[in-house]
Amino acid sequence: MTLQQMQYVTAVNRLRHFARAAKECGVTQPTLSAMIRKLEEELGVAIFERSSQQVEPTPAGLLVIEEAQAMLDCERRIRDIIDEQRQSLCGTFRMGILPTIAPYLLPRFMPWLGKRYPELNLHVSEMKTEEIKDALARRDIDAAVAVNIDGLEGFTQTTLYYEQFVAYVSRESSLFARRNIVVSDIRNESLWLLDEGHCFRDQLVKFCQLKAADKSKSNYLLGSIETFMRMVESGNGITFIPELALEQLTSQQKELARPFGLPIPVREVVILTTGKFIRKAILDTIINAIVTHVPERMLRLNNTEQRI
Repeated sequence: MTLQQMQYVTAVNRLRHFARAAKECGVTQPTLSAMIRKLEEELGVAIFERSSQQVEPTPAGLLVIEEAQAMLDCERRIRDIIDEQRQSLCGTFRMGILPTIAPYLLPRFMPWLGKRYPELNLHVSEMKTEEIKDALARRDIDAAVAVNIDGLEGFTQTTLYYEQFVAYVSRESSLFARRNIVVSDIRNESLWLLDEGHCFRDQLVKFCQLKAADKSKSNYLLGSIETFMRMVESGNGITFIPELALEQLTSQQKELARPFGLPIPVREVVILTTGKFIRKAILDTIINAIVTHVPERMLRLNNTEQRI
């Protein structure tokens, strides 16, 4: 019985597919299957029911998988304790991040972090909030960059910055002539919004009381801020972008951006960890890299802004 076998068992259980589990573990499928079969023979039980349709754990297998995950967690925790004692800034650190934050924040600090700490292997995965919560609970990731919303009370949060929501308005829209956008302006507009489950959408719908959001949801399930921006640029409707996106826009694109009137809605971007998190030296390094590479004005909430 080895930790490697525990890794294979938990991967198959999570992915419910031997080939995908083998790819994730960096081995061939025959190797992974043989190692799991060897473990089953050693224990005298079948861990998985195998069929052409699906892979399912047996009742005994569920108990084995639970203990296998505990063994892997314990092994990783021991390594984390030693690395933290050494104040080590090397090894793999796994971080989740919202897809509405990633394309605008990561290019700001990750190149700098990679050059400054070449032995730190930062693995980043885009996830929605619910996926982040599950991944943190399973210890699939060490930390996550998310937005402070209800339901995160069980996690340790460190504020990174405050980011305004900005309207992105087509030239054909009646709102294009406005310098600022107020909530009542957008209720009858053609909206391009992310699908449900994205907190970026959910916060805007709540703040603006967007009754048109249901129509947007049923008609436009494209799921990308960048795609919606292209639609607006082609002369159709409005969408919303995060403040950090502004600095990536061309001069022509910036002509389509409109700030909200007072109070200006903002989201609080935070980094999340669990109560059992250990590698604080790496976390502090990442936090410092982020706050150093966002505009200083975004590091605090001012009196014209309203966190939503």
